Formats: sequence, structure tokens, C-alpha cells
Amino acid sequence: MEYTVQQLAKLSGVSGRTLRYYDEIDLLKPARISSSGYRIYSQKEVDLLQQILFYRELDVSLEEITRIIHHPDFDLVQALEQHIQKLREKHARLEQIISNVQKTIESKEGGTPMSDQEKFEGFKKKLIDENEEKYGKEVREQYGDQIVNDSNAKMMGLSEDDFKQMNDVEKALLAALENAYKTGDPASAEAQKAAELHKEWLSFTWPKYSKEAHAGLGDMYVSDESFTAYYDKHFEGATVFLRDAIHVFTAK
Repeated sequence: MEYTVQQLAKLSGVSGRTLRYYDEIDLLKPARISSSGYRIYSQKEVDLLQQILFYRELDVSLEEITRIIHHPDFDLVQALEQHIQKLREKHARLEQIISNVQKTIESKEGGTPMSDQEKFEGFKKKLIDENEEKYGKEVREQYGDQIVNDSNAKMMGLSEDDFKQMNDVEKALLAALENAYKTGDPASAEAQKAAELHKEWLSFTWPKYSKEAHAGLGDMYVSDESFTAYYDKHFEGATVFLRDAIHVFTAK
């Protein structure tokens, strides 16, 4: 069966304007253009649109979706199986947060008081799952499953104060890194302060700190594009500069 933009929009719940935009950015091209100039979509495009919506539900960017679904090795069935797994993980996180909110309501209404640790379990689990999805494969290959599992367990055990302090240290690290970058010198006092804050931030979740592992992580930041994207989104060149500052710091 074939659909016009209007028909596909009604079927999918995606606006006609969005479908036209997907065509413009080469994300979802129509199967053909009719003699009257209308975009016409076939079953193949309907299936691809479903995939796009699945990926959007998982907060994948349009650029990344384009790369995935138009890759020569893209497998529709395999993609669906991955969607199921990711959606189950997301569902589990939401269930935990819902449970957390419900417990909070009950405790405020005179029920069993919540511990500080319980209040943040859902958020910490969400952070762990997101890190696993983005960086888990590379980190596990570099350091092994046991260290990563121990790190995740340490994260789940953080108190409310520790969890807040960890986030505050990360914010201070990013601010210090940007300030240090202006010096152009990874060995400057400002850059070494950023490296020290990075160590402090790692120590909240790392089971055991070592200079070798710290330096290796800096190298991984530069070699893996997902890590590079995280730091360079703050300002271009941040990842390489942080790596160099860490190398100076760990060589002392």
C-alpha cells in the first residue's frame, strides 16, 4: 500500500511538516514523486519511519539515526530486537523512578520514611544505564568487567550528599577545564587543578585509583569518539587538552 504525506502523517501521528523535513535531510525519502508532485511512500518507508520513531523514543539524534538506518549492514529484525531490549531497560528505569516517587509521597503522608539512599536510587540507576550504553563496551574492554561492576556498585551506594557532591565536582571540573584551556598549557596551574578535580570526580565511583588507569582513561577519551563528543561539546579541543593535563598530573 502507498501513502501520501497527509495519509502517512495521519497513520503515524508524525506531522506532514516533519515528514517533509525528514525528506530534506535525507533521513526518510519518499519512494517516488507522483505526476502531480506529491511525495508517495511505500511499505519500505513505513517500516523505516517506525524505526525512526523507535530510535527517537530512545533519544537518538536524527544524525545518528540517519547513519544507522542507511548503513549497508542495517538489519531490520536485529534492530527491532535491540529496541525491545533498550525499551525494557528504559521501562525498568521508569518503574524504579515511579516507585521512588510513590514512596516519597507515602513518606510525606506519614508512611515509612525513605532513606537518603532510596531517594536517589532511580536517578543513579539511570546514570549507570546511560553510561553503559554510551561507554560500557570500551571501558569494559580497557579495565575488565569486575572493575566496571564494582564501580557501578559504588555509584549505587553513594549517599545523597555524595551524589550531589560528585555532580558539583564535575561542574567545577568543566569550568576549570575551560579556564585552563585559555592558558594553552596543560602543565599550567589551572590545567593541573582541572586534572586534580578529574581525579576527585573519578574517586566517587572508582573502586581504587591509580595513576596508570587515570592516564589510560585520558587516552581513551581521545581515541573514542563518544568520549570526545562529551567533552568537546563544551568547547572544541577540550578532550585533548584534558588528556594532556592528566598525563602531566599522573607523571608527577
